[in-house]
Amino acid sequence: MSLRIATFNTENLLSRFDFSGFRNELRRDRAVQLYDIDHEPTYKQVEIARTIALTDDTRQMTALAIADADADIICLQEVESLDTLHAFEYGYLFKMVGSGYRHKYMAKGNDSRGIDVAVMVREKTRDGQPIEFVQMQSHAHLTFEMLDIWEPDLEGKAERHDRIFKRDCLEIDFRIGGKPLTLYVVHFKSMGSSRDGIPGREWTMPIRRAEARAVRRIIEERFGRTDRKRFIICGDFNDYYEKLVITGDRRNGFEFSPARESGTSLDVLMGDGFVVNPVERRPVDDRWTLYHTRGPDERHLCQLDYILLSPALAESAPHAVPEIVRGGQPYRTIMPEAQQVERYPRIGWDRPKASDHCPVVIDIPIR
Repeated sequence: MSLRIATFNTENLLSRFDFSGFRNELRRDRAVQLYDIDHEPTYKQVEIARTIALTDDTRQMTALAIADADADIICLQEVESLDTLHAFEYGYLFKMVGSGYRHKYMAKGNDSRGIDVAVMVREKTRDGQPIEFVQMQSHAHLTFEMLDIWEPDLEGKAERHDRIFKRDCLEIDFRIGGKPLTLYVVHFKSMGSSRDGIPGREWTMPIRRAEARAVRRIIEERFGRTDRKRFIICGDFNDYYEKLVITGDRRNGFEFSPARESGTSLDVLMGDGFVVNPVERRPVDDRWTLYHTRGPDERHLCQLDYILLSPALAESAPHAVPEIVRGGQPYRTIMPEAQQVERYPRIGWDRPKASDHCPVVIDIPIR
């Protein structure tokens, strides 16, 4: 029997309005900035109309991406609440896949914006095996002190009594056709903007590395020897160890050059084979899940979204190659010509889109 599992950052699956842009122009949508609105009630009306209009197209595309992944279990990031997830599934996803994802799990994490990790689960796998929920554990409460995880490079970025996870490490135990499987769902600290002349990714790297050490510690303390255990770490790591640097322009063509990175949070988990990234089974120029740009001088494709398999699972599926669903990407995403895909209806140059991330999905045998 096999299990089809996916991860997807849905990008702000919210059910609330943000009116902070009235007083803070940095938080005001670029379309609204074109208009001079100095009356707060009017601003709120405009923001409600803009948000709802954009949300309808966006969530149709989000649902299409999830439907294309067609997973038995899908791990989600940036979900506001179970009520929001239920409303999205009923109003959008149900129309595409029917009553597939009847079971949903999440816990309140630490994100100040209220975006959490969640899991949606079918009752059975595609080959008819039952998916049974056993138990769930949030680790959002853990601090650096509690796990004794502290490095000098965290000074000035966190306090020892602070919570380690910026969102959560949600641990869920399932039985797939009677066989145990443990899932860890994460969403690590975002890269952020530069501070004091230090690039945002570099400044926040110690926090992500601490989060990765915490995930590993949780798994090791539970299982002890882990090489024969079935576990998967899924989520948005906001980090990468390789990228495709993009040069050129639309008139003269683009070039894509692979580049490696060192000292990332992924090293903590992958450096000694603790887990395996099966996306590495794809060609080096075809592993990306996100397009990053700050203008023509800074553009690359990279993998931020991971399904990391325990050695036992990776060994049981040596030829399983993950799929990356890119039909929801906006047209501004520059990708190699051979990877061009048909976009979903009404996709825009920048928006609407399914998400800034791509779903990753893989079929793995459970024996």
